[in-house]
Amino acid sequence: MKIHEYQGKQLFRQHGVPVLQGVACTTVEQVEAAAIQLGSPVVVVKSQIHAGGRGKGTVYADEAMHHKVMDGGVKVVKGASAAKEAAGKLLGNYLQTIQTGDGCKQVKTLYVEDGCQIAKELYFSILLDRAAAAPVLIVSSEGGMDIEEVAHSHPEKILKAHFDPHFGLGAWQARRFGFEIGLTPAQIPAFVKTAQALAKCFIETDADMLEVNPLVVTTKDEVVALDSKMSFDDNALFRHPDIAAMLDPNEEDAAELEAKSHDMAFVKLGGNIGCMVNGAGLAMATMDAIAQYGAAQGAFPANFLDVGGGATAEKVTTAFKIILKDASVEAILVNIFGGIMKCDTIATGVLTAVKEVGLDRPLVVRLEGTNVKEGKKLIAESGLTVIAADDLKDGCVKAAKAAAEYRASKGLAPRAALPTPAAIAYIPKGKAKKAAKGKTVKKADKKAMKKAGKKAAKKAAKKEAKQAKIAKKAKKAKQR
Repeated sequence: MKIHEYQGKQLFRQHGVPVLQGVACTTVEQVEAAAIQLGSPVVVVKSQIHAGGRGKGTVYADEAMHHKVMDGGVKVVKGASAAKEAAGKLLGNYLQTIQTGDGCKQVKTLYVEDGCQIAKELYFSILLDRAAAAPVLIVSSEGGMDIEEVAHSHPEKILKAHFDPHFGLGAWQARRFGFEIGLTPAQIPAFVKTAQALAKCFIETDADMLEVNPLVVTTKDEVVALDSKMSFDDNALFRHPDIAAMLDPNEEDAAELEAKSHDMAFVKLGGNIGCMVNGAGLAMATMDAIAQYGAAQGAFPANFLDVGGGATAEKVTTAFKIILKDASVEAILVNIFGGIMKCDTIATGVLTAVKEVGLDRPLVVRLEGTNVKEGKKLIAESGLTVIAADDLKDGCVKAAKAAAEYRASKGLAPRAALPTPAAIAYIPKGKAKKAAKGKTVKKADKKAMKKAGKKAAKKAAKKEAKQAKIAKKAKKAKQR
């Protein structure tokens, strides 16, 4: 779950992180009053959306982004009247940034904050490194910039270090980073204190990402969090009802929220094949298989949807309705391996959903496992036009073709073919590929391997001869 900047700074204050005074506003009148209340000669009016790069974004008057209002979703202004004017151009309009992709987000809340005198801008973040099972601290002297660009152009300016979540960030780690990014001895103590407070906030809130860009050093050698971006592990939110209450439904995908309310995992993607699968691992394998076997038709998964191992017919019905609401879905693939989840339960849920909302797109069903015969019988006797699949590959191929035919029936141009992905199965280089029954490779494969071996040996011999020739010349020159 993500939260807004002003909400993140509330958590920062609770954990002792220095932040500037600010007020969250939803109307231009509130913005004007907040600027007067803060009493600073310079205030900053910040758009509150769940995306970075707001300062470099573009504001539009419409969601289609046809009518540009101005550049920048963060404005530094002097006085209350200027703050009100900026708010009028931001509130209710749409902001596109580098992190909103091809779309944009409507600005419904502004954060009015004090200005400050900045001496240096830093980048600071803490992420959960699942491979190391520990938080990783990332610091850079290049704050206020796109960290992706810094990582690409100047990777040496990005410093990383893991720390123990049980003991927190060590003062020695923060102090070392402070010196390495060029802080003065007078600035180091403030940096260490702020860094440790941010690490404490990360651990105690069960966050999986905390980013401050920029973390600024003021002219008075104070270190202040000028920004806040946080996201949290959904599985830990039951321990933090105060954070869970910060959820902004306007910033979330409606389908994802609906799925979450029914304890289902759903993620909207950019493809055209709707997926309903039981089990996260099988769902990911299904998405890979769609991209693999549907590349020629430009097929790609439209969503990740795991109904879970113990889903009821009602939950399956809800899942199917969520998929059908997506206009980009041109075919639906139901891939169920019945274990705890029984195939007839899935079939009942699918049939119930179809009866309630109708079926206007091709449906491909692959069932296997517990009660598979009963599930197939229910679908066969339903009178619905359902395309049966024998296995996963067959289901993906049929779904891709059905989607292409659906587009053609609507008078739409075919989707562009996608680059064929690498094979799903990994075969170590240099080892013969055996057939399913343990047979050796075909003669053609052996011939190709033998030819490749000869070519490599010839290349090595040629290289060795060249080196010997060079050594011989060097010896003659030495004798002279």
